[in-house]
This record gives sequence, structure tokens and C-alpha cells, in this order.
Amino acid sequence: MPNSLRGSFDETSSTRSAAPPRLPLLDVLRGAAILGTLMTNVWIFATPGSEWAILQGTPMPDPLGEPAEALFRFLADGKFLALLTILFGVGLAIQYDSAARRGTPWPRGYRPRALFLFAEGTLHFVLVFGFDVLMGYALTALLIARLLARSERVRRAVMWTSVSLHVVLMSLITVALLAAPSDDSGNEVSDAAVDVYAHGSWFDQIAFRLENAIPLRMEPVFSFGLLVFLFLLGVRLHRAGAFTPTDRGRQLRSRMAVWGLGLGIPFNAALWLGGEEFFFLGRYVAAPMVAVGYMGLVGVALDRGWFPAFLTHGLSAVGRTALSSYVLQNVLCMLACYGIGLGLAEHFAGSGPWWVMGLWATVCAFLVAASTLWLRHFSHGPLESVQRRVLRR
Repeated sequence: MPNSLRGSFDETSSTRSAAPPRLPLLDVLRGAAILGTLMTNVWIFATPGSEWAILQGTPMPDPLGEPAEALFRFLADGKFLALLTILFGVGLAIQYDSAARRGTPWPRGYRPRALFLFAEGTLHFVLVFGFDVLMGYALTALLIARLLARSERVRRAVMWTSVSLHVVLMSLITVALLAAPSDDSGNEVSDAAVDVYAHGSWFDQIAFRLENAIPLRMEPVFSFGLLVFLFLLGVRLHRAGAFTPTDRGRQLRSRMAVWGLGLGIPFNAALWLGGEEFFFLGRYVAAPMVAVGYMGLVGVALDRGWFPAFLTHGLSAVGRTALSSYVLQNVLCMLACYGIGLGLAEHFAGSGPWWVMGLWATVCAFLVAASTLWLRHFSHGPLESVQRRVLRR
């Protein structure tokens, strides 16, 4: 959950010669975030009933009975989405700096990009995936864009107030879940939802998402405080030099890795083992801590040359085409899992987790190869190019 005025999806490419050089670490982080969010989303596509099944409460994997699936999902759930969100904040800060150098009015000059991103997200939600993140990012970016023109004191107050209210809300939801009587029937997915994704047409699925738009769009509403916090955290990290190839940047990345993973992993693990009642605290409070650790860890790995060249180049290519890769991975999973395509979700229902992990690996390999080949001939991803052409008019 970066670049151009849209945050993490199209960053410094529109800046002039006076702009600072592109930061390679950001491209690698974006690529990792895109492929990492798929580690969570692939289970949604692979579940009979898809998004609606998740809303109705599919059971979490048992760490003892299903260790491979449990570990796979634990490493990803909420963490890469938080990472992507932070990177959107970084990209917004970069765009603000670029606008200041060019003398472009802010935030007025940014609004068309945010509105275009919202339109893209709306199409993605309607046509492909009910849990789209672009719409929420676009609305959050409009607020943060205004805050970038305010003082650091104002931004700091908004940042810590928003996250405090968010933690209180997640805690209250958790208390309510703990106090509620157990209901085994809550995990039953409606036959209508299963049927529309397994046997319905593409237009049936579109109609289903539109009919259930309010519940499907609730996540960015109740997590809005977290979105604001993570955007502003990205701004602060960028301005602190956390992504620069300097001694200061390397020091910050080491601290992020140590503190983010050292505190976040045990906290997240305790909540995960605590049961489904702690889901909201795990995904929306503990997971962002781990995301900061992931960010630092990737940075340390690049600083010390731990990544082989092919991995660095592959992640960077996906990161440079992040918007296109995000949409394409969901389109591929839709065609693989739903009845309008291969129907794998119905065919392999109840057969275990390995085919889902294999699907994730296959889609990731395709995205890396496709983005690498595309960038040999073009400087931007296909959707990024569409955005640039439309906004240039």
C-alpha cells in the first residue's frame, strides 16, 4: 500500500533536470510492496465467494495444523499494504518538492492527479477487485497534499492524533469481538456469493460488487486514521533521508529494521496466536510496525549487497511499473480463479494451500518478466503512460 503526484506509482519521472536523481531503493521497495500485497490478495481470489467470503469471516489458518499457509499469510497480512501506503506518502512528498522547484501551485496543481487516481481506482473496483486500495489512497492524498503546505507542527499534530484515534477504534472493535458470543455460523459463506464468482458472468460479478459497494468499501473508511498516519510517516522518512545512499540513510534503515522487526514481529505473532478476535489489532496496528521493519530490512540488504542482481532488477522493474503491475496481478488472479476464466477456486476448493502459493509465485514471475521486457522499450508502465498523457492535456 508511490510515485508521481499519485503517490507511489509514478514518482520522479516528470521532474525537470534540476530534480535530484531517482532513488533506486524506492523502486525496489515498491516492487516488494506490490508482490507482497499479492501474498494476501491471492487468498481472496482463491477463496470460494472471493471478497464476500472474506467479509463474512473465513477462518484463519491453524498455525499447528496448517503451518505453511499460516506462516505465508502471517508474513504478509497487512504488512505489505502498510508498506505500500508509506511509499505513497513518500511519493507525495517527492511531488511536493518537485512542484516547489517548478513553482507549480500546490495543492491545486496536484488535484487532477488525485482525481484521476480515484477514477482509476473506481474502475478497478467495479471491473476487477472489490478491495481496491487506489480510491482510498486518492482521497487520503488530497488531505495530505493540503497538509504538506502547512507547518511541521500541524502535520505532527494530525499524524499523532489520527493514529491515536485509530488505535482506540481498533481496540474498541477488539473488545466488542471478545465480548460477543461465539457464533459458528458466522463463517458460512452465502451460496449466492460462491455461485456468482464460480459460475456467474463478468457482468454478474460487476453487478454483485455494485450492489454490495458499501460493505466492500468499508476498509478505507474505518482505517482512514491509519492511512493518514502512514502517509505522513512516509513524508517524514523521506525528509529525514531514510532512502538516500548516505551514512545517515543507512543508519536510519538499520534502526528501522531493528525496531520494526524487533517489536512488530513478536507483537504481531502474539495477536495472531490469540485468535480471530485480535484480527483488527494485528492487521491494522501491529502489521504497520512490521512494515517499517521490512522497509529497513530491504534497505539494509541492498546496502550490504545481499540481494542478487536479478532480484534487485526484477523488483525495481515491478516498482517502476507499480500501478500497471498492481492492476495486472489482480486481473490475472481473477482470470485464474473465477469461473469466467480457469475457475481454479472452485476446482481446487479444499485441496490445501500449495496451489495458491504456486499461483502467487507464477503471477510474480510473470510480472517481473513482463515489466522487465516492457521497460526495455518504454520508460513508463502502460497505465502510468496513460495517466501522463491524460494529465498533460
